[in-house]
Amino acid sequence: QVQLVESGGGLVQAGDSLRLSCAASGRAISGYAMGWFRQAPGKEREFVAGIRSGGSIDYADSVKGRFTISRDNAKNTVYLQMNSLKPEDTAVYYCAANSRSVTDRTRYNYWGQGTQVTVSS
Repeated sequence: QVQLVESGGGLVQAGDSLRLSCAASGRAISGYAMGWFRQAPGKEREFVAGIRSGGSIDYADSVKGRFTISRDNAKNTVYLQMNSLKPEDTAVYYCAANSRSVTDRTRYNYWGQGTQVTVSS
């Protein structure tokens, strides 16, 4: 079992930056693909960014050039650096682990509880 705890969310203004962290426990995540997803009110949970165990990365088109996913296997932690935030980035952000497809939320086995990100205009 892997437990995931997200942190770093908050209320910011458009154009600001935030860094989300996802701390894992229970097992080492070095061999896992890790992903960030988000869910806005009334919308489905959507893929944001994913990083495979080998380090290759995918981003949703909506965040390319603004968000950066990274992992520190020594700290068993994954990060999401979010720059140039927009009001449409407002959502609950979830960390997920262990997928053979980093973009498909149905393939992930483990999820965190989420952290709220609110971007005001």
